[in-house]
Amino acid sequence: MTGQRTYGGVSAEERRAQRRAALLDAALDILGSQGIDKLTVSALCAGAGLNERYYYENFDGRDAVISALFDSLAEELAAALLAALHTAPGTTRGKAHAAITAGIGVLTDDPRKARVALLVSSASPELHTRTVHTIQAFANLVAAEGIDFYGLTEDTPDPAITFRATYLVGGLVQTLTAWLQGELPMSRDELIEHTTDVFVLLGEDLAQHYRQS
Repeated sequence: MTGQRTYGGVSAEERRAQRRAALLDAALDILGSQGIDKLTVSALCAGAGLNERYYYENFDGRDAVISALFDSLAEELAAALLAALHTAPGTTRGKAHAAITAGIGVLTDDPRKARVALLVSSASPELHTRTVHTIQAFANLVAAEGIDFYGLTEDTPDPAITFRATYLVGGLVQTLTAWLQGELPMSRDELIEHTTDVFVLLGEDLAQHYRQS
């Protein structure tokens, strides 16, 4: 019961969550501003204002820190996408434009987040696998939203839906990577508009196929 004692109205569990959040904030700053080589236990703890025992309370190594930060960014991204979808105009372009704007905004309003997202897949084989799974999870989200938007009611969804969603999300990741690295000479607004065009094209084409069948 001692571990659950409250201090100043804050429980032990809440204090631990606050320390973990502080360590992840420090990790975002180090990874996003200085690079993976600077992500050391001492640098993390100095950035978070904590001693090292709190690092080991939460993480068992650098990959665990990077994984937790990546998962946190993925959750933030998913929340932003869903919020945008649920408040967007009820048209294909309105939905696509709102979601794409929100997603790209999360990763570019704070440039450190984009750097972390790009870094993770190359940090280790395990983190690369985690990135692949996360991309597929977002593809599944896109597929589910598309099924709901177009009112597709088949008991077994057409594999073409998953294919197109995976193609769109994977393509967006590669395109955004190229843009962030300066390989696509266009503004963020232009990137959003071109990406929206592709999402609308593939979405409407699939819906037309269902309307004709």
